[in-house]
Amino acid sequence: MRALHFDDSAQKPRLIEAGKPQPKPGSGELLIRIYAAGITPTELLWYPTTHTKSGQPRHLPIPSHEFSGVVAEHGENTTDFEIGEEVYGMNDWFADGALAEFCVTQPSSVAPKPSHLTHVEAASVPIGALTAWQGLLDRARLKSGERVLVHGGAGAVGLFAVQLAYLHGAHVIATASARNLEFVSSLGAAQVIDYQATSFEGSVRDVDIIFDTVGGDTLLGSWNILKPGGRMITIAASSESQADERVKQAFFIVEPNQSQLIEIGKLLDSAQIHTLVDTVVPLSKATDAYSGELKERQGRGKIIVEWPHPPNSDAATWARG
Repeated sequence: MRALHFDDSAQKPRLIEAGKPQPKPGSGELLIRIYAAGITPTELLWYPTTHTKSGQPRHLPIPSHEFSGVVAEHGENTTDFEIGEEVYGMNDWFADGALAEFCVTQPSSVAPKPSHLTHVEAASVPIGALTAWQGLLDRARLKSGERVLVHGGAGAVGLFAVQLAYLHGAHVIATASARNLEFVSSLGAAQVIDYQATSFEGSVRDVDIIFDTVGGDTLLGSWNILKPGGRMITIAASSESQADERVKQAFFIVEPNQSQLIEIGKLLDSAQIHTLVDTVVPLSKATDAYSGELKERQGRGKIIVEWPHPPNSDAATWARG
């Protein structure tokens, strides 16, 4: 199969296209034929990209762990989903990802693709929406009427955090660039702060929950505007290695969750929340998406790599290859 793998011998992160053996699903696993995969640019710098769960170095890993596609094959003792069924989801961070024609995942990590979304749209959802859900609802225990500040409201995670907070009755404040102020406001933010022109510390006080996707000085300044007893959530990759115990407690990494993907799919199909694709690129431009050199970016939502497939093909036949 065609795939892009991380060149772990290079001085800076880069990807190489190569032919690799098509993976076989093990017991209790599914093989997914990939139609579209979402890009998380910082992923090449993460520990699971370069190490196994036991701490050993990983060689030539395939990145991109969110996808939309069809079930191609069942592993032994796997009865979930039909061959050819359209699914979306994410797989384990320590496994090979979806910048390949096929990837292996657990049935509990995927759900039926939202019927009103294309594969490209569906691939933009899992990591962003699950991160927002788990950060706001599972960790921060968001309550109606609370004041929530989302740093990076136009980003792939931030746009879901704004929408979910608004949907659950929060008073939502967000930071964004000038060109995205109107867009973030349309998602449900009552106040949107142009972070390039205005200090958020001087614009807002007494926040119940801060959802940080930026890190660095933005995270550092946010502690001063948090209410006593308020909750800080950060997903900024730079926070993972911080010595500050407050940051350690606030940082988390999203996990696959089928039941949450199902609920998110219902919200998408009923148009209670929406996703946004920043740009769609072929496999040949995936490296530019990771390096930040992609010139087609709009600065909103997710970059998606789309795999070509026959538009009117029988899904089950196409899935098997």
